[in-house]
Amino acid sequence: MKAAIIEKHGELDVLEVKNVPVPQPGPDEVVLKVLCAGLNHLDIWVRKGRPGASLEMPHILGSDAVGVVEAVGERVESATVGEEVVLYPGLGCGRCEFCIRGRQNLCTSFGIIGLNRPGTFAERVAVPAANVYPKPAHMSCDEAGGFALAYLTAWHMLVGRARIRAGDVILIHGIGGGVALCALQLARLLGAEVIATSSSDDKLKRARDLGAGHTINYREEDVPTRVRDITAGRGVDVAFDTVGAATWPLDFACVRRGGTIVICGITTGPVAETNLQALYWNQLTVLGSTLGSLAELGQMARAVTISRLKPVVDEVFPLEQARDAMGKMEAGRQFGKIVLSVAR
Repeated sequence: MKAAIIEKHGELDVLEVKNVPVPQPGPDEVVLKVLCAGLNHLDIWVRKGRPGASLEMPHILGSDAVGVVEAVGERVESATVGEEVVLYPGLGCGRCEFCIRGRQNLCTSFGIIGLNRPGTFAERVAVPAANVYPKPAHMSCDEAGGFALAYLTAWHMLVGRARIRAGDVILIHGIGGGVALCALQLARLLGAEVIATSSSDDKLKRARDLGAGHTINYREEDVPTRVRDITAGRGVDVAFDTVGAATWPLDFACVRRGGTIVICGITTGPVAETNLQALYWNQLTVLGSTLGSLAELGQMARAVTISRLKPVVDEVFPLEQARDAMGKMEAGRQFGKIVLSVAR
């Protein structure tokens, strides 16, 4: 079968599409025929090499997918051949206190498909049967292929961690990326007001079309000053950060007293200075966030299905052009999810 693989860590040129063996389902596993697979920034970090992570090479990238169950392993009763499903990307041990409580993303051995086992940029992928969830019926194949990881990450940040309420004002940095756009859609669904930033006027216009109440071009305007103007000097209730070092000081300058900063990503770097005086004096809450639980996926998928909410798809590439697709994401040229069409 064809798969987008790396045989060493490095830049875009290490990503190749080659023939690899077809996986077989182990006990408690299923094999999916992958129809579409969404790209995430995690794929870039895996390709370049994450500190402390050791991959068995060659390694197949990809954490998102929609597919059809093609084979089931021993003891599998929760999935049937022919079922259309999306993937829960998280991997838990299934035995620790957190997994037993349904909090797989807190598991002491937590991992992610595409990082800790072969990923979804392939015509077939073997995954734990517990990780498949029925495809939302209102979504197209392209939309469902980029659904789970970004939406679940945004849902966990907004609902599970920041616990936003209707009427809250949310600042979202770098609108256009998958998680940031999902956060815009979900925040509006939950009744929050959104301030979105970008360096692209076109992306800001499209964000307004999706419901952003206010937009800021951070190359032309001072973000904290503009936020204070918009909120009549109060500041936002929640700063939603997927960017990291570059936006960390802005979070502290923009959030109101008693407000919340929630972060899930470090696309501009993992190290940033923190103003501790602002932290304690303004009684801020700073929250880290990683993915979400399988139960949260079900909760979020029901909310999205009832509201008929759909992922924004920027472009669909054939699997053979996985390098071009990743290059576009790495350059930040997308507005929404970039998806690979795999085995239609």
